Amino acid sequence: MSKFGELIDADVPVLLDFFAEWSDASKAMHPILKDVALAFGNQAKIIKIDIDKNKVLSEALRVKGLPTLIIYKNGEMKWRHSGDQEANDLITILKQYI
Repeated sequence: MSKFGELIDADVPVLLDFFAEWSDASKAMHPILKDVALAFGNQAKIIKIDIDKNKVLSEALRVKGLPTLIIYKNGEMKWRHSGDQEANDLITILKQYI
């Protein structure tokens, strides 16, 4: 968990994508998140977290639906959503935290 604290304690928004390889909804988010990452460059971080490889973290954050998207900035959760999102919507949301 200490690595998680370091990960989210950034002065740029950090978008976490909790996903699973077996989830079609998660797979559908991959190209959308690539577009979002390209739109922000180094102004934001996008990090994918496989729930099957990170069970303790997923349970601690009560990740139930996939994909679950969470934005942190300076170690504080700013936004959370379960289910898919459009690239333009994510870009609009992330811009609020830059």
